[in-house]
Amino acid sequence: MIEKILNASFLIGLGAATIRMATPILFATVGEIIAERAGVLNLGIEGTMLMGAMVGFVTAFKTGSLWLGVLNSLLIGGLFGLIMAFLTVTLRTRQEISGLSINLLSSGLSFFFFRAIFGVMSVPPHIKPFDPLNIPVLSNIPVIGEIFFQQYALTYIAIILAPLAYIFLFKTSFGLKIRAVGENPVSADTVGVNVYFIRYVSVIIGAMLAGVGGAFLSLAQFNMFLDEMTAGRGFIAIALTIFSNWHPINALWGSFLFGGADALQLRLQAVGFKIPYQIFLMIPYLLTIIALLGVSKHAKGPAALIIPYKRGER
Repeated sequence: MIEKILNASFLIGLGAATIRMATPILFATVGEIIAERAGVLNLGIEGTMLMGAMVGFVTAFKTGSLWLGVLNSLLIGGLFGLIMAFLTVTLRTRQEISGLSINLLSSGLSFFFFRAIFGVMSVPPHIKPFDPLNIPVLSNIPVIGEIFFQQYALTYIAIILAPLAYIFLFKTSFGLKIRAVGENPVSADTVGVNVYFIRYVSVIIGAMLAGVGGAFLSLAQFNMFLDEMTAGRGFIAIALTIFSNWHPINALWGSFLFGGADALQLRLQAVGFKIPYQIFLMIPYLLTIIALLGVSKHAKGPAALIIPYKRGER
C-alpha cells in the first residue's frame, strides 16, 4: 500500500488534482475577500456557487456553449450579490442571517429549476465538459508540466486572479476605497467616498466570482449538475478568507491546502485504504479547521466587518 502512495504517478496525479480541486475554492475565496474588505460578510456564497453550477450547466446543455455557461454563472452570481447587497447595505439587515437565507433560497431554487427543466430522470443529464488546456512547451516538462501546465482554462484564470485581486485591492484607488470603507466607513464618507456604492460593487463582484466557482464544478470538474454539489465549499471559502488574513495571495496557498486534502482523500480511497469512506470525506474539512485554528488568534479582519452603515450615525 505504501508503495502505491510513494510512486511517481500517484504523487504527480495528486499534485495536478490539488490545483484542479482548489479552483472553485479560490474563485469563491478571492470574491469573499473583496466583499469582506468592504465590510460585508457574505455567508450566501455557498448558495451562490450552487446557483452558478446549475445555471452554467443548464446553459451549456441547452446551447452547447461552455463559455456561455460560465458567463451566465457570472451573471446569476451578480444577481444574488445584488440581492445580498440590497438586504445588508440598503435595508441594513443582519449580514449573517441574510447570507444564510440566500443559501436556503439558492438551494431550493437550484433544485426546483433543474427539475422543472429536466424532470425526474433516473440518469442525470450530462455534457461534454471543458478539456484540459495544455500550455505548449511547458506542458511537456517532466513532473512540473504534468502538474501545473495541463489544467483547465478556468484553473489558470483562478490562479492569475489572486495576484490581480492583490493589485486591485492594494495598488489602485478603487481598492483603497474598498479597504477604507471596510475599516472606517464614517471617515471614508467624510472624504467623499460613496460607502453604499462601494459596498454594493464589492459584494456583487464577490458573488460573481463565487458563481464562476460553481460553474467550474458542473462544467469542468464534473460533467453534470447534482443537488448540493458544492458540498460546503462556500463555507470553506469563508474560513479560508480568515486563514488568508484577507489577503488574495494567501488565499491561493489556502485553496491549495483544501484542494490537496480533497485530492488526497479521493486517491487514498482509489488505492484501497481500508478505512470507512466517511473518514476520508472528513479529511479536507478537518485539515481546514486545524489550519484555521492555527491562525485565527492572529487574524485581524476589517474593523467595520458585519457592521451596517447609515450616514449620520456613528
